[in-house]
Order: sequence, then structure tokens, then C-alpha cells
Amino acid sequence: MSILGFPSALRTGALPLPPDLAFLLGHGVDPATLVRAADRARAWGTDGASTLLALGAVTEETYYRALAAELGTSFLAGPIPLGPGARYPESVVAGVAPLGPGAPAAYVLAPRGAAIAELLHGRSPTGRMPALTTPRTLREAVFSANPAGIAACAADSLQVHRPDWALQARPMGPTLAIGGLIAGLVVVAVVELPPALVLGLWTLAQGVLLAMVALRVAAISVEANGPATGPMSDAALPIYTVFVALHREAAVVPRLAAALSALDYPAAKLDIKFVIEAHDAGTLAALEAATLPPGAEIVVVPPGLPRTKPRALNCALPLARGSCLVVYDAEDVPDPGQLRAAARIFARSDPGTACLQGRLVIDNQRDGPLPKCFALEYAALFDVLVPALAAWNVPIPLGGTSTHFRGLMEQMHQI
Repeated sequence: MSILGFPSALRTGALPLPPDLAFLLGHGVDPATLVRAADRARAWGTDGASTLLALGAVTEETYYRALAAELGTSFLAGPIPLGPGARYPESVVAGVAPLGPGAPAAYVLAPRGAAIAELLHGRSPTGRMPALTTPRTLREAVFSANPAGIAACAADSLQVHRPDWALQARPMGPTLAIGGLIAGLVVVAVVELPPALVLGLWTLAQGVLLAMVALRVAAISVEANGPATGPMSDAALPIYTVFVALHREAAVVPRLAAALSALDYPAAKLDIKFVIEAHDAGTLAALEAATLPPGAEIVVVPPGLPRTKPRALNCALPLARGSCLVVYDAEDVPDPGQLRAAARIFARSDPGTACLQGRLVIDNQRDGPLPKCFALEYAALFDVLVPALAAWNVPIPLGGTSTHFRGLMEQMHQI
């Protein structure tokens, strides 16, 4: 049997097209595009559908509309009337949710990866053919169905499920009282204490300062050698999630989008999520107008308190698909090879290495004396002190950006 004049088992060299690409021959997609996607998928070690979408050859909606037509089922473009059994994050992660009364099917499905090939082979996870939609549309529907619950989950889930990991809120009264007592003692010490005791306290303070200086001087002499980072094939690289939390930062979106588009990493293994607040219409408009990397998602966090970067990241965290994750700030311009380097270091490090801190560099030193001071401070911290602390096997301060984590799913299962 042939479709559009091409054999249904169109081959790339000696290998047939994978099923999640082959069906598109009957839906007007250029065969050469499918061959190119199949070749790239084998080189990257990814499925055909993810590779095709990551290459930007077809849009997500075009692909899933064609898949629905191939399966003879309904395609829902949104808004989707979800039923009461829809849950966050389970429905988004599983890619399936119940539909409300009057819908064309009992369930809606947004399959990824191997699940698409299973559907094409006639294996539905619900036993009946569901309606189809895109993963993005399903996520937006789940968020719209229960915004207050999602906001509460992001703010309180750690406190509820792992209170031993959470910072316990305490009354500020005792803390303020202790602070006032210390300040009073300092005043008394200066005014009424014997000069010899004041001199002793002052000497102690100077000794602490001298110890801090000595620590930094000692750090200069440490030669920090990182783990070996030999070549790592594209097929061996893990899926990498990139989180960027933005708040009222529309001005930097074009530079940020260009920097993330320049990352040297297999596009089908990148899971990029821009996380913004619901009220931030300016940043949303800038993101929608920018040329984002193919497959990048804009996650709009439901309104809630506290309106902070950690809460925004908590909302998006259950949606991460990567086994490694990095957090960037809006003004960051990461080195194109940073993700590859981090993946290689993780792969060759001790299993107990759960986090890597990227080296931060200030790039606007010419803007005045204050940026110059920041540049010096960052150079001393990330080029000297942090590598020395790591070599001494003691806790190191994290920068809050360019911070890489691995074992993400295992950690989330503990919460």
C-alpha cells in the first residue's frame, strides 16, 4: 500500500520510519522532513515525534491533529471541559484526564514519546479511544480547572508532606528581643565596661575578621581539579529541564530567548520552561512575541501568596520531564556548552553528587564602579573560594542561578 505516491514503510537508508513519524505520510508532511527527523532521532537517542517537534518542522497542534485524524478520534483545541477527576500534577504528568458531560469522549489524552507508538498500535491506556489534544493544551486546562489548589500546593506542599525539611515559621517577638538585648549590651560595653574588657572584645572581633581573611588567602593556593569530562555522545545525554522564572522582565526576553536557543544540546532532549506570574501581562506578551526555542513552554503560575520565585518554581517543578534540571535567571546568558558539561560531570561523578554550581561572571563591568565591585566579588567567590570549599569537602554557597540538580524524580518522590 502506498500513500501520496510513497511506500508506507518509507526507509531512511536501511531503516524504516518509526511509527510515530510514518503515519504523517498520509497527512501532507514532506517525506524528506520525516527522513531527516528519523535520522536525527536515532543520533540523539530520542523518539521520532519529540525530534520532529523539537526541529520545528511541524507545530505541536499540526502533529496532534494529524494523529487524531489517523486514529479516527476527536481533537480538542481548547478550552477543554475537564471532569471532576482531573488532578494536578498527575493528569499533566500522565497526559490523560477525564472529560466532563457532553464531551466527545470519556477521556482526553496528550501522549508523548512511546505512548504515541502504542496508540498507533491500538493500545489505549483507558481501554477506549479517547479524544486527543496537545500536552500544552492539557496543562493549561488542568491549571484553569483548579488554580487555587495548585497555588496552595506550590506554597504549602513541603510543609504538609515533609515538615522536617521545611523552615518552621516562628514568632518574631523573641528574635527581636534577642537582637535588642545584644544591641543594648554593645552600648553598655562601649560606655561602662572596663577598658581592658572592651579591648578584649575588640580583639576577639578582629580575630574573627582575620580568620575570614586567612580562609580566603588559603583558598588562593588550592588547585581545584574537577572530574574528567571526556566526550559524551548525544544518545547518552539525559533529558535536561531548564527553568527560567521571570517577573516583570519583558525587556530581557529577546536576549534570553537567543541565549537559550544557542545551547549546544540535542533539541529533543531540552525541556525549557519559562515560568511567569498570572498578573505579568507584559512579560507574557514579550515571550509570545519572541522567537523561543522549539518546544519551549510558558507556564503561567496561578495567583497566590507568597508571590516569590520559589513558589513559581514549585508550581512548575512537577511538570519537569528531565532527569537533570538547571535554574537560570532572566538576565543570564549561559555558556552554550554548559548543559553538556554538567551532564558529563554528573555522569562521571560520585552518585552522592546531587548538585553543581555554575561559575557566575558579571558582564557589565564597564557600566560604572558598582558593577566593577560586583565583578570582583563574583570572581573571588566563584573562581577562588567556592572551588576551594569544594576541594576541602565542606558545604558551599549556591548562587541561586546556573545551579544544576540531578536525581530530580527520586527527590520529588520523597516529598
